[in-house]
Amino acid sequence: MKRPIAISDSANFYVSAERIFDPTLKNVPVIVLSNNDGCAVARSDEAKALGIKMGQPLHLIRDKVEAHGVRVFSSNYSLYGDISRRVVDVYDDFSPNVEIYSIDECFLDFGGFEDRVAHARNMRAAVLHRIGVPVRVGIAPTKTLAKCANDIAKKNPIFGGVLDMMDDELADWLLSMVPVGDIWGIGRKTDAKLRQLGIGTASDLRGMPLRQARAVGTVVLERTVLELQGEPCLSLDDVEPQRKGMAVTRSAGAPMIGFDALFQAITAHATRAAEKLRLHGLVAGTVTVFFHTNRHRRDRPQFTGSRTTRLTPMSADTFDLVDAARRCAQAAWPKSQGETFGFTKAGVMLDDLVRFEDRPRTLFDVEKPKSAALMSALDHVNDRFGKKTMVLASEGMKRPWQTKADRRSPRYTTRISDLPVVR
Repeated sequence: MKRPIAISDSANFYVSAERIFDPTLKNVPVIVLSNNDGCAVARSDEAKALGIKMGQPLHLIRDKVEAHGVRVFSSNYSLYGDISRRVVDVYDDFSPNVEIYSIDECFLDFGGFEDRVAHARNMRAAVLHRIGVPVRVGIAPTKTLAKCANDIAKKNPIFGGVLDMMDDELADWLLSMVPVGDIWGIGRKTDAKLRQLGIGTASDLRGMPLRQARAVGTVVLERTVLELQGEPCLSLDDVEPQRKGMAVTRSAGAPMIGFDALFQAITAHATRAAEKLRLHGLVAGTVTVFFHTNRHRRDRPQFTGSRTTRLTPMSADTFDLVDAARRCAQAAWPKSQGETFGFTKAGVMLDDLVRFEDRPRTLFDVEKPKSAALMSALDHVNDRFGKKTMVLASEGMKRPWQTKADRRSPRYTTRISDLPVVR
C-alpha cells in the first residue's frame, strides 16, 4: 500500500498575507516587491491578468501600475514569516508529520485518513478561517507527483483547490497536461534536452527508460522518473536536517562609500548570522565576507572583493564573528582608490556548521562563560524589545545603507506598535 503524501501551498502568499489585515486589497491588483523595491516577486491573480510578470522591474511597469491602480508593497518579511508559522500550526492539527519545504509550502503525511479529499478540504477551510490565507492541496504517492497534483489543482478551478492523484490511471491522464518544464526539479537545460528527444509532458517523462534518463540527466532525472512512476525516492522528513551553511546578504539602499560605511553593513550581517546560529544551537568554523559595486552600471568603476577565514575555536559569538568579518573586509578592501567606489551589496556567509555540543575541541580551547551569558542577554533584550534595540557600535546608528522598504506595510503580528487597532 502506497502512503499518500500531500503538499499544501499558499496562493500568492505574500499578497495573501497583506490582504489579511487590509480588506481594501480584496479583488484589486496587488504586487509585492523584492529587496530595495526592485522587482515584482509576488502578484495577485488580478495583477497577473494585467500581464505583470514575475521578476519584472518596477520602473518598467510604472505606467501599468498607475493606469490600473495596482497596489504596490515592499516585502514585509517579519509579517510573512510569522503568518507562515501560524499556517504550519494549523497543518500540525491535520497531519502527524509536517515537513516545511519553503515559507509557503509544506509536505504532509496523509496516511491513515479514509477520505483524503474531505480531510484536505477541512484543512483548507481551517487555514482560511483561522489565518485568512487560501491554500491548495495536491495528494499523491510521491513528492514529485504531489507537486504535479498541486500545480494542476492551482490552475484548474474544477478541483476546488484539492486534487487526489493516488490512482495511477488518473495520474496518467492528468500528467499528459503538465509540460515537462513545469515538473519539480526539471531546469531549463534538462527541459531543452528532453524536448529534443520528443518528451514534452510529464506523462512522456513517466514512460522514459531509466537508463536513458540517467544518461540525459544523471541520477537526479532517474529519480524524477521513478517518482513520476509512483516509486518514492524522496522521503518525508518530519525532522529538519541540520544546516551545512547559512548566508546573510543585502543590497544597500544607498551606495556604501568608504570602509566605515561598508563595515557598518557587514557588522549588521555578521550580527544577524550569529543570532541565527544561536537560534539553531550551532557554531561556525568558516566566515566569508564579500562586497561588490553595481554590476549594471558600466559607466562606473567596478570592484568585487571577497575573503574567507577560519574561526578557531568554532563560535556563534557575535563579537567573534564581527572580528573575523572585519579581518576579511580589510584584506579584501581595494589597495588603491577604495574610497571612490560605491558598493551596492555586501554579505556574510558561514560554513562548516556543527551543533555546539559536537564542536571539535583543541588542547588550548578556553571556556568563556561570560561570553555565553552576554550573548544570551543580548538575544533576550532584542527579542523582548525588538530587533536592533541593542547593537554593536560598529553597526552605526543612522544606517543609510539599509535596504529600501518605502512601501512596507505594518508588522502587524510581531511589533506592539504596529498592532491593528479597531475603532
